[in-house]
Amino acid sequence: MKVILTQELKGRGGEGDVIDVARGFAVNYLLPRGIAISATLGNRKQLEHRMHNIKKRETERLSGASTYASNLDGKTVVVAAKVGDEGRLFGSITPQMIVAAIAEQFGVEVDRRKVETHGPIKVLGDHDAEISVYRDIKAQIVVSVVSDAAVEVAEVAAETVAEEAIAEAVAEGADDVAVEVEVTVDETTNEVVEVETTVIEEN
Repeated sequence: MKVILTQELKGRGGEGDVIDVARGFAVNYLLPRGIAISATLGNRKQLEHRMHNIKKRETERLSGASTYASNLDGKTVVVAAKVGDEGRLFGSITPQMIVAAIAEQFGVEVDRRKVETHGPIKVLGDHDAEISVYRDIKAQIVVSVVSDAAVEVAEVAAETVAEEAIAEAVAEGADDVAVEVEVTVDETTNEVVEVETTVIEEN
């Protein structure tokens, strides 16, 4: 059965495209949800009159999708999870956890249904993932899974080191300082293995 799409249908096309689908899929899913209309002669004629506006909207969508994808492509998103023996997680990393981390770390909203992890993520480390933005436009990201216990240890250590560095700088006569602390934690033992501190004196 031929239908005219009124919006994007993943893997099949976008607004204005005429596609062939199974009758049951059209009658039970596409048509009731307004995703498509029947490709009748009348609807095809209306489509011809609307093609200019459809093409204009499609150009805007593609441009927006490209910008959106470029804001995510190549990024590494860190997801903290509870870890058991040998670095295996309690459960797995879900698309919802990934989109929440993306929103928090990059301020970009992502539909969890558009996240593809190429299989379940159940161990610590870096994992490739893909976000389908629009049509063939995709963003490749890395999901870096870390131990939530290690993250907590790192945060506490960073706060303590920063306070000590500020107190020391003030004692030496600095008026206004800022401190950047980077803490590396062994995710197996949850012990701090390296601390890098940068003191910035502000004028």
